[in-house]
Amino acid sequence: MSLCVPDVDRILAIIPVHNEAETIAGVVQSLRLHGLRQIRVVDNGSTDQSAAAAKTAGAEVVSEPKLGYGQACWRGLQNLPSCVEWILFCDGDGSDDLTALPQFFAACSTSDLILGNRRATAKSRSALTPVQNFGNGFAASLIQAGWGYRYHDLGPLRLIRRSALERIQMQDRGFGWTVEMQARAVELNLRICELSVNYLPRQGGTSKISGTLSGSIRAGVVILQVIGQLYWRRWRGGKPAVLLCSALLLLLGCIWLTPHGDFRQVAVFSGFWIGVSLICGGFALSWMIRSIDAIWFWGVSILSRLILLPMYPGDDIWRYLWEGYIQTLGFSPYQFAPNAPELIPYRTEWWSLINHLDVSAIYPPLTQLGFRLLAFISPTVLLFKLAFVCADLLTCWLLSRKFGHQATLLYAWNPLILYSFAGGGHYDSWFILPLVAAWLSFDSIRLGSSFNGAVRLKSGLLLGISIALKWMSLPILGFILWQAIRHVRIKQVVIIGLLGCLPFGISALFFCHSGLCTLIPTESVFVSYGRSADFIPYLVSLVWQPSLQANWIYGIPLGFAVLFLLWRSKNFLQFSESYLFILLLLSPIIHAWYFTWIIPFAVASRNLGTCLLSISAFIYFVLPYRLAAGNSDWLLSPWERGVLWLPLLLGWAWSATNWSAMKIKRESML
Repeated sequence: MSLCVPDVDRILAIIPVHNEAETIAGVVQSLRLHGLRQIRVVDNGSTDQSAAAAKTAGAEVVSEPKLGYGQACWRGLQNLPSCVEWILFCDGDGSDDLTALPQFFAACSTSDLILGNRRATAKSRSALTPVQNFGNGFAASLIQAGWGYRYHDLGPLRLIRRSALERIQMQDRGFGWTVEMQARAVELNLRICELSVNYLPRQGGTSKISGTLSGSIRAGVVILQVIGQLYWRRWRGGKPAVLLCSALLLLLGCIWLTPHGDFRQVAVFSGFWIGVSLICGGFALSWMIRSIDAIWFWGVSILSRLILLPMYPGDDIWRYLWEGYIQTLGFSPYQFAPNAPELIPYRTEWWSLINHLDVSAIYPPLTQLGFRLLAFISPTVLLFKLAFVCADLLTCWLLSRKFGHQATLLYAWNPLILYSFAGGGHYDSWFILPLVAAWLSFDSIRLGSSFNGAVRLKSGLLLGISIALKWMSLPILGFILWQAIRHVRIKQVVIIGLLGCLPFGISALFFCHSGLCTLIPTESVFVSYGRSADFIPYLVSLVWQPSLQANWIYGIPLGFAVLFLLWRSKNFLQFSESYLFILLLLSPIIHAWYFTWIIPFAVASRNLGTCLLSISAFIYFVLPYRLAAGNSDWLLSPWERGVLWLPLLLGWAWSATNWSAMKIKRESML
């Protein structure tokens, strides 16, 4: 030991404890064996004999009834003896390996802050829980991004010079105490040293943080809040502050949202709205970001989706699982509704969660084959969600490669995208991916250039895959065919048409037997008469009640709109975005995740209506809230319908009035 006994006497050990009666005496005795005599135990609201055990072991005991790790540490710093020059912090559960203290003491001559790094060795990392490893690594990465210094751990074992601690002026009183100390140490240019230490299993008691999911979530939320506050304080008004605040709000919102996805329970909705509000706030801030590095773009994009994966999914996913599952048993989901008597012996424990039990499959055949493949591997929510998120991230990659990371934030950090695929587990990302690929391929040829048959063929095939995954892409194939017709390429028209139908045709063969090929349940009441959050059909129903019994009539104006767009549209982007906009306005059945169809195109068009809709669409979730509360009418009130649709309409109108400027911007990006 490089410090002599008088020097050790200038060190005060502070140990916060909360119900650590089994272990605190051993910790105090271990410190005394290393020569420490000034040991202060802070009893942070314990209900056991922690205080008595610490006092018997020879420690000074002070009481802090207000719970909080930082609060207990702060209490321990009050009324310090004048001789104290160093403060040692450690835990009272026996998990800190105090045999490393001689190395801490030896580093005092060249350091102001000495930290124990529990993640330095594989053995120590394996002793930490996955939540601890992930949380410490992620927080350290955020500190590095904001302050340029790479920490490896946020462990409690640390020795800090008293004068340095006074300069830091600690503010946090919760789980963010260690984060604040380390970030502020970098700001103040303190001499920092990390030493490898072992991490031991708890010697007794139960962890208040890493031992429970709720404790881990609370700690994560607080740590993100502290980092955000520190970042804002340091770069107030600067670009890094906007970026970090946007990222932190997104991640904090995802953390908050994750436990609040089971819409069968009324109690989850308050937490759901808080989480959504945080994500929407982060998304709105992202509009002010002028540049972003790939590491930030991909780090937040991937992490936000990973955080949402454990979220309880929307009820559509149970149908996905069921239709894939019964295919592995040899049944066609097009021939048998979930409540079919033939399927009674095969009902699973989650069968009752399937929506519309009396309706057979409505998803196209290629989608059904995808469900079948996933169910063959493992009929689990997590696997299905991962498949949807992979397609979603590939769409991010395509868009960012074409338009750059900053422009693609509109899709990658979009709250509706994040919830719909990673949280709610809706499969729409599957058909969006080939649709976006077809668009980027088709519009890669600049306006006025010579006809490129190979590109058209490629786009036709990609669009065919999209159609075989979701019917909504079908009219867009008409646009590609029309472009070939305009160039008098009849052979190309035929080939593109065949390629566009090929994926659907091949996948349909798996479900067409003995002359039966019913791929749409047209007899379904849901398909024929269902209504949900609609706009134009709702307005029509106010003046013409019989329209409520005839959803098919809205196909007529949609057909005329498609013909008009074929005549006027100059590129794939203009046609597809306008077509999907009109489709959504005319559709009698609207769910929030349907709006994800149009979002990728806004990356190029910067359509204000789509940006605003990405936030306003969440008013839709008052419908499942009312259902959980016992109101099954599934109707938005007039003002709720206005909140949902008016931002889209007004924003779209604003973009249309600025069409010339928007056109110049789009063509410069294409």
